[in-house]
This record gives sequence, C-alpha cells and structure tokens, in this order.
Amino acid sequence: MNTPATTTGPDVAQDGSGSTPLEAVYIKTTQDGRKVEVIDGWVCLGGVREADNLIAMDEHPNRQAIAKAVPGATHVAGRLPLTLPEAAVAQGALSIAQRQFDASPAGITQRLRKAVWAKTAAEGVE
Repeated sequence: MNTPATTTGPDVAQDGSGSTPLEAVYIKTTQDGRKVEVIDGWVCLGGVREADNLIAMDEHPNRQAIAKAVPGATHVAGRLPLTLPEAAVAQGALSIAQRQFDASPAGITQRLRKAVWAKTAAEGVE
C-alpha cells in the first residue's frame, strides 16, 4: 500500500474531475528528517502513503511495544505513532479529505470499492 502520493498545483486536478486536489497538511518531522503529512486523505511519510485512518492505541494489537518505544503516543497511522495533538491535526485533515466528493465515474467507483471492502471486513472477511 506504499504508493507515492503526488501533489499538483492548486488549479490542476489529478483525476480530471474539475475539483482541485487537497494541499498537504504537515503533521510532524520524524527523527530521520522525513515529513509526516496528510495528502489527499492519506497519512504520508516522506510523500509515500502509510494509512488512510488512525487507530487509537487502546485498539492496536501491539500497543505495549509502541507505548514503550514512544511513551506519548495516543494513536497510530500505519507504522507512525502520533501524540494527541498530532493525531487531532491528522484526523481533522483526514475528515476534510473524506468530505470532498469526486463525482466522476472513477471517483464513484472508488467510493463503492471502499464501501464493499469495509462491509466485507466488518463481516470478518480479510
């Protein structure tokens, strides 16, 4: 799932739908100097997609090891631990991206695909 997230100028849509893409929202910089940003509804590390949602530490299967390595972490996005203020900024940017509606045939197909996957995952199919 680690595909590069691309950003374009504010007047150019990536999918040809006529809507403008969202700007990158800065979250933090890692110890090795890479930026953590939310780009087009994805939490990205150095411009590469990591996750499209946040998981609270209480719900994460490896929470004890994460809490030991990063004591202030309250949420995880893929392999990125986030503190509460960072998670709040990331969740806000993800929510804004989710509210953007792409009415093109490709956008509608993508929304249906995500809905089907969410339903099958909720039913236990992985």
